[in-house]
Amino acid sequence: MDELVALFQKAGLSEVKAKETASNKKLAPKFEQAIQAGDVVDGTYGALLYNLASTITPKALSHLPYIAKAITSGKLQSSDQVSAAIKFCEKVDGDISETAFNKECGVGVTVTVEEITSSISALMSEKKADLETKRYAMAGQLLGLVKSRLRWADQKIVKDELDKQILSILGPKDERDNPKAKKKETKPTKEAAPVAAAVQAPKVAEMAKSTRFIFEGELARLHKAGENPQIKPELMKEHLARTKGRVITRFPPEPNGFLHIGHAKAINVNFGYAAAFNGITYLRYDDTNPEAEEEVYFTAILDTIRWLGYEPYKITHSSDYFQRLYDLAVDLVKRDKAYVCHCTGEQMHADRGGEAKGPRRECVHRNRPIEESLAEFEKMKRGDYNEGEAILRMKMDMQNPNPQFWDLVAYRVLKTTPHFRTGRDWCIYPTYDYTHCLVDSFEDITHSLCTTEFTLSRESYYWLVDALEVYKPVQWEYGRLNLSYTVMSKRKLKRLVEEKYVSGWDDPRLYTMAGIRRRGFTAEAVNAFVRELGVTTANTIIGPERIDNFVRDHLNEVAPRLMLVLEPLKVTITNLPEDHLEELVIPNKPRDDAMGTHVVPFTRTLYIESSDFREEDDPNFYRLAPGKTVGLLHIPHPITATEVVKDANGKVVEIKARYENAGNTKKPKTYIHWIAESPKHQSPVKVETRLYSSLFTHENPSSLKKEWLSALNPDSLISLPEAFCEVGILGYKNEDKFQAVRTGYFCVDKDSDFEKQRYVLNRTVTLKEDSKKDK
Repeated sequence: MDELVALFQKAGLSEVKAKETASNKKLAPKFEQAIQAGDVVDGTYGALLYNLASTITPKALSHLPYIAKAITSGKLQSSDQVSAAIKFCEKVDGDISETAFNKECGVGVTVTVEEITSSISALMSEKKADLETKRYAMAGQLLGLVKSRLRWADQKIVKDELDKQILSILGPKDERDNPKAKKKETKPTKEAAPVAAAVQAPKVAEMAKSTRFIFEGELARLHKAGENPQIKPELMKEHLARTKGRVITRFPPEPNGFLHIGHAKAINVNFGYAAAFNGITYLRYDDTNPEAEEEVYFTAILDTIRWLGYEPYKITHSSDYFQRLYDLAVDLVKRDKAYVCHCTGEQMHADRGGEAKGPRRECVHRNRPIEESLAEFEKMKRGDYNEGEAILRMKMDMQNPNPQFWDLVAYRVLKTTPHFRTGRDWCIYPTYDYTHCLVDSFEDITHSLCTTEFTLSRESYYWLVDALEVYKPVQWEYGRLNLSYTVMSKRKLKRLVEEKYVSGWDDPRLYTMAGIRRRGFTAEAVNAFVRELGVTTANTIIGPERIDNFVRDHLNEVAPRLMLVLEPLKVTITNLPEDHLEELVIPNKPRDDAMGTHVVPFTRTLYIESSDFREEDDPNFYRLAPGKTVGLLHIPHPITATEVVKDANGKVVEIKARYENAGNTKKPKTYIHWIAESPKHQSPVKVETRLYSSLFTHENPSSLKKEWLSALNPDSLISLPEAFCEVGILGYKNEDKFQAVRTGYFCVDKDSDFEKQRYVLNRTVTLKEDSKKDK
């Protein structure tokens, strides 16, 4: 292995990447072969050779040396040319025609700067109206279009020229093009007001519809519908006759749990990619394990998809195809590509090399007569075997370095639990490895998009559809999305739920889709978050503050403002009469008349946040203290604390204050929120507030292996059952959201009793950090 590491470093890989590649039994021999075939002496061509080794398909593998030599000779100079070379070689059975190869791969093609400029100018003319509306958000789509027209042009020159021409049309980027830009706060003037009103930052809702992640990066390189090679040419002709060349994707969740934030990326990738090309997307429930499936999961999955704003072209189930899958399994046995095995799990593990990863050997049942396997498979279907006594395995290649070729299980016996849809019609069920690719084929999927943990499965996917000589989709893998300070594994999530560490799958501390929806996240913020992250082949772990920022920005745009006091402290204004009552009309959102107004009472008795008062004053503390004056939001005059009232234990329970409505009072340095006591208005409204923080104290709890539960945060939920909210909340329903001024964003929880006006509020996110918030 040390020799391989040295060779890979010589080819241009870093030490870490070289070691990682050398330990990859599937990739290492291909990369080594590419280096040797290309006669590499330094790192000049290492990146392209690595790209070749990691992306070459089984059908093109025999031509790897030819492509490697084309790279090191300088004929292939970009990853796009390497991809074209692989596609070309997939169709070649014998010797490669150099002339045809060069033509297909753009070898020697020179695209001049003048041609690039002219082509981009023509595109700008075509898309000018859209560009002026969508501005820089359209840059990714335009780049994708230019690349398709100028396939072999220098991509750096193309991008520079495109950027130059977009700049000439739109001018420099401003707040409309940068959602993260912070507006400089200046004192409004009559002259400045119209200018400020004219400049608006891009809305999160617009970002949620961006197609940049499709037309830039990895997704932009995917094949077009109809370009995926088939074992028989007529299979593609039949496919195109059915689909008319339409892009068809699918989202295929297992109905054994609730979806999480990682699935939000998968939903956007699958539905978004198809929509960008006017295609369609199936929702397909992969319901092949009745022991783990429940109706609530089916319902929750569809609810999540629709909440995110997508509607499946058609809803299907793997169980829709059980008979067809079984018939093909019989066909596979007849082709001598499957057999019935009676080995135990331990025996299979030993045959595959065991813990020591030693030599692999074929199962003792592998070469039994075809008729015998057919008879045994029929016994399995009839119910003659109990669970674990017989399985159907695919006859693949036990010596292949890829574990996904070690005679995978195709069918197993499952008798205990009836299937949610088919009842007890079947007692044998197909596995994921057998079902997934075949149902993709049945549904004419053009782009089978999945996460990188299925990379090794790609070859077995292709093996099975080719073995049965059915239409072959293309599988392509992208990096999955993970968040820190939480877990995404369904197994771990289920344990948290079943062992009551959380209240359920929709506990707001979980990053399940139901959980974040209940917490108050918006669909627009979630879609914008995953789209802005983009799509790469690298797995990513993102801090939760990243998605919090999108949620905060969107709620800032759409949420009304209310006053909420988490820990109330009574204030009595002694120089106002007992029956003093003013009805104040306050905006639901300042400087946004379209949001409307609501009425709140102002009386002699108020409640403020206990943290807005300090008995011991501090020169850097600008809120209420004995003898100190503070402003009240929406009230023309401030108040001054004159007396502190304590209970028998010395706790401050009331502040007596003076309303400074006589003479000219100096403008206070800060203003605090408040809620008045007015039985006539049902004010204050008593609410329970739930304040959430990370469920785990460890950034990556899964890395703790069996000890992951030890990282649970005991303070992840703080409940304040005696909070007060202003009367503006009356009439709010489940999932209604608002900004509690100076406090954070909140969402009405389903635990509320709306008939009795007993509200439970979940804090969605805090307000943006403010260096002066403690003053």
